[in-house]
Order: sequence, then structure tokens, then C-alpha cells
Amino acid sequence: MVFFIARFIQVTVQVLVWLVIIDSLLSFFMAPFHPVRQTMDRIVEPLLAPVRRFMPQTGMIDLSPLVFILGVQLLGSLLINVLLRL
Repeated sequence: MVFFIARFIQVTVQVLVWLVIIDSLLSFFMAPFHPVRQTMDRIVEPLLAPVRRFMPQTGMIDLSPLVFILGVQLLGSLLINVLLRL
């Protein structure tokens, strides 16, 4: 059961990371009002909004996806390590 939960956490982290990466890449190539981009923004924006609130403005570069990815991977690794030590 612990291995199932650890695997679930690992897959969830991977899905979140890929969603953020895809959304970030789409922002370079698609218009903001494209339906695919709007759908991805509706999924990813609630994840990135808390990170953006705590990060200082860096001008034109948005580092919140990078901070989110690093944070979610760190949190996932910590949770998996704690679960596997039980």
C-alpha cells in the first residue's frame, strides 16, 4: 500500500511538472485567446498564483513556473522518502 501511494505521488508530481512546462511553452507560441492556451491557463494558473504572490517582480521574466516545479519536486521527494521509511 505504501508503494502505491509513493507511486501515486510520483506520477502526480510528473503530471504537474509537464502541465506547467507545456503551458509555459504554449505562452511563447500561441495567442493568449487560443482555446488550447486558455484551457491550459485555467488548469495551471491556480497552481502558479500562490507562487507569484510571494515572488518579487523580475520584469518581463516570470520565474514562478521554475519555482513551482522545483518546489513540487522537492515536496514530492520528501513525501516519498517519508512514506518509504515507514
